[in-house]
Amino acid sequence: MEKLSKYFKKTQGLGVLSTADKKGKVNAALYARPHFMNDETAAFIMADRLTHRNIQENPKAVYLFVENSKDYTGKRLYLTKTRESEDPSLIESLRRKKSCCPALDGPGMKKSFLVYFRVDSVLPLVGEKAAS
Repeated sequence: MEKLSKYFKKTQGLGVLSTADKKGKVNAALYARPHFMNDETAAFIMADRLTHRNIQENPKAVYLFVENSKDYTGKRLYLTKTRESEDPSLIESLRRKKSCCPALDGPGMKKSFLVYFRVDSVLPLVGEKAAS
């Protein structure tokens, strides 16, 4: 099985992180590829917005990644939040893009969090067999 860190370094695509609040109200948001600390730990940089608020109430999330290809390939990562950091130097060192889209430079974007997740399971984009 290919390591997740290697897969996400070399594969381009579109990612969606889905979370829910404590009452089960679901949210989905576009997210960049995760940062991997090791193959069991993924991290996302989050602004102080709905996704981050949801993960404070409910530690479970799903990251759906669709590869830039002609067929339906990609991965679904089932995640559980383990911790987070507000260290600005660590967050800036991990940012892949130093300039942000002007549409995202609004309230809530000033404060960022690095949120760590345990990867509970990985499935292909389509189907139920474990992803390779």
